[in-house]
Amino acid sequence: MSAATTEVIAQAPSTPPAGLRATARIHAVADGRGGTALPLLAGEGPLALRRTRSSSQAEAGVMLVGAMSAPLGGDHLTVEATVGPGAHLSLASAAATLALPGRTGAPARYDVHLTLEDGASVRWLPEPLVSVRGSDLRVRTRVRLAPTARLVLREEQVLGRTGEVPGLLRSRLAVECGGRPLLDQELACGPGAPGGWDGPAGLAGHRALGQLLVVDPAFADDAPAAAVLGEFAAVTPLAGPAVLVTALAADALRVRELLDAACRTYGW
Repeated sequence: MSAATTEVIAQAPSTPPAGLRATARIHAVADGRGGTALPLLAGEGPLALRRTRSSSQAEAGVMLVGAMSAPLGGDHLTVEATVGPGAHLSLASAAATLALPGRTGAPARYDVHLTLEDGASVRWLPEPLVSVRGSDLRVRTRVRLAPTARLVLREEQVLGRTGEVPGLLRSRLAVECGGRPLLDQELACGPGAPGGWDGPAGLAGHRALGQLLVVDPAFADDAPAAAVLGEFAAVTPLAGPAVLVTALAADALRVRELLDAACRTYGW
C-alpha cells in the first residue's frame, strides 16, 4: 500500500508595516563670545531643522520644518534638545502639525525632550497641533532644568478642523527643576477619552486650548500672583520658580492672543 504524503508549508501571518520613526536632535552650547553655537543640528524624515536668526544676539534660533505629512497613525516622532551651561535656544515650528489617521489604526506618538543646564534658557514656541478626525495621537513633553535655567514653553491644541469632530488626543507635560517635580499633568480629549472631557468641568465645548509655562529663578523672590485673564483663561503660580497660564477659546486665534499677552507679561 502506498501512502500519500502532503507537505504543509506554514506562512508567517502578515503584519502591517511599522510606522515612521524619526528624531530631530539639537545641541546648543555657549560659544565663548557671548553667543550660542549649534554643534549638533540633525533632523530625520519629516523633522527638518533650519538655523534662523533670533531676536537676541546671545540666542540661537532653530526652526522645525515639516518635510512630509506626519504624524500618521503608527508614527513615532521625537524632538530632543540639550542646551549646555550659559547657552540660549529659541525653538519654533514653521507650521501647524496635523495628527492624521493611519492605515492600521495604531496610535501615533510625538515626544519632546528638553534638557537645560545651569544658566541655560529655552523658548519652545511651536505652532498649534490639530487633532484631525479619526486620528489617535499621544503627545509627551518632558523637560529637565537645572535650578538656574529658564524656560518659556507654549502648547496649543485644536480639536478638529473647521466643522469637524476631533480625533483622540492624549498629552502629558512633565517638568523637573533641580531634580524635583515642578509640573506633571495629563489631558485626554476626543472620542475615546474619559467621559466629561467636553462638559462644564472640562473644555465646556471649546475647540481650542493652550498653555504657557514660564520657569524663571527670579520668580523665587518675586512670584507672579494668581489672576484671571478673561472668562476662560487663568494664571496659576506653581510651587517653584514658575507660572502656568491656561486658556480655552472657540478658535486657535483667540488662544494665541491670550498666550501672547501672557508671554509679554511673564516671559522675556
